[in-house]
Amino acid sequence: MEEIQLDFTELKELYRCYMPFLKNGGLFVRTARPYRMGHSLSLLVTLPDALEAVRVTGKVAWLTPQGAQSSTPAGIGVAFIDDKFQLQDKIEKLLGGMLDSTEPTYSL
Repeated sequence: MEEIQLDFTELKELYRCYMPFLKNGGLFVRTARPYRMGHSLSLLVTLPDALEAVRVTGKVAWLTPQGAQSSTPAGIGVAFIDDKFQLQDKIEKLLGGMLDSTEPTYSL
């Protein structure tokens, strides 16, 4: 299974990438590489101020092609499938009130 490493150093970038509207959460991954819906991936995610990365597996559930409107970067949204380390909970705890923000994200 392909693995993608994501290192978040700022909460603002994590907010832009987090996809709370997916059932178990998910993350937007900026990439120009083409993927298909349902493609299985493993993400190795380092959250801001974390000492260790957390591994989560998922499937592509969102596609943003190059040249999309609103200057949104090209990429994919990976829906969490196997979240043994409760990455969704860790992200939502870190983001707290930011989740109610009207500031745009990479997906919505």
